[in-house]
Amino acid sequence: MLSRLINLLRACWGPSSDSYVYSGSDAAGRQDGLLWYKDTGQHMNGEFSMAVVQANNLLEDQSQIESGPLSSLESGPYGTFIGIYDGHGGPETSRYIYDNLFQHLKRFTSEQQSMSVDVIRKAYQATEEGFLSVVTKQWPINPQIAAVGSCCLVGVICGGTLYIANLGDSRAVLGRLVRSTGEVLAIQLSAEHNVGIESVRQEMFSLHPDDSHVVVLKHNVWRVKGLIQISRSIGDVYLKKAEFNREPLYTKFRLRGPFKMPILSSDPSISAHELQPHDQFLIFASDGLWEHLSNQEAVDIVQNHPRNGIARRLVKVALQEAAKKREMRYTDLKKIDRGVRRHFHDDITVIVVFLDSNLVSRASSVRGPTLSVRGGGVHLPAKSLAPCATPVELNS
Repeated sequence: MLSRLINLLRACWGPSSDSYVYSGSDAAGRQDGLLWYKDTGQHMNGEFSMAVVQANNLLEDQSQIESGPLSSLESGPYGTFIGIYDGHGGPETSRYIYDNLFQHLKRFTSEQQSMSVDVIRKAYQATEEGFLSVVTKQWPINPQIAAVGSCCLVGVICGGTLYIANLGDSRAVLGRLVRSTGEVLAIQLSAEHNVGIESVRQEMFSLHPDDSHVVVLKHNVWRVKGLIQISRSIGDVYLKKAEFNREPLYTKFRLRGPFKMPILSSDPSISAHELQPHDQFLIFASDGLWEHLSNQEAVDIVQNHPRNGIARRLVKVALQEAAKKREMRYTDLKKIDRGVRRHFHDDITVIVVFLDSNLVSRASSVRGPTLSVRGGGVHLPAKSLAPCATPVELNS
């Protein structure tokens, strides 16, 4: 039964061509089918590894690592910026964040001449306001863009301080060495905004005391207004401004009654941490990874394997777990194409950032290597998808 479903879906939503295997210079990463990876690289504070595997027809995860100037000033500050943007409803919001958030951060850092929680909050706010302007302009010709949004996880390492900012349910986890035992413990640094978490549900009910249905259990999953699992995001304008929750927006997104205040928030949770010599590495990942691995399992994998290719290894373990849950072989899962893959797992993005204590402790005015890497994927327009055809058999 499962194989028939796979064949039917693959025929309907498979791409018109499978010829997107690329292998070139590792400077910008490598593409292998639906997997993009950069096994190793150097940022100002140590090494890093990145990997992205696509499940959606159009990749909705965007990611980046920037190292070097965090402002436009010669005096700095200098450091490393990590961003993971897990989109939903389409790729527009996550792509917009990639194009704009880091630039806003550099602008506000230049104005304040330093990195701070306030700088990061302003950068998030400017990105949200910018995307709202895009929705407002496109609404007459593309109203469904009002229902597109993205989670937004950011890490900034600057002058020995690690800033973590988050909207949604991507996650940042620290691997910290316990010197007395030699263990490396997983410490979650990001606060998540998923209404599957009871405290998040309670926050929503307290913010909307007049709406007993602001969060409902639908198909055994808690959702805001029965529509979305996260309570904070960039975009999702249809749940923030009532003027975009009307025709011609699809009926499934329209609420029955008007709302006076935004249902979702764009205010990020931000924390600052002074990095210690026993802080070994950071794992930034979209929820596609954490659906299959616990924090400690991910930290153990990083700790017990070579650094080179470690992000790709984490993605592979997550895919193996996804295959196991569906009682299929990992090799068969890898043969399933984008679009159909989404029935088995989400887009998964992983960035592992290693911390060299000698480099981390340097002043933020010290220059280091300049780096800019964007997480890859199969970037094809929607029109490249093949029309529904006769079902075909999966290769064994």
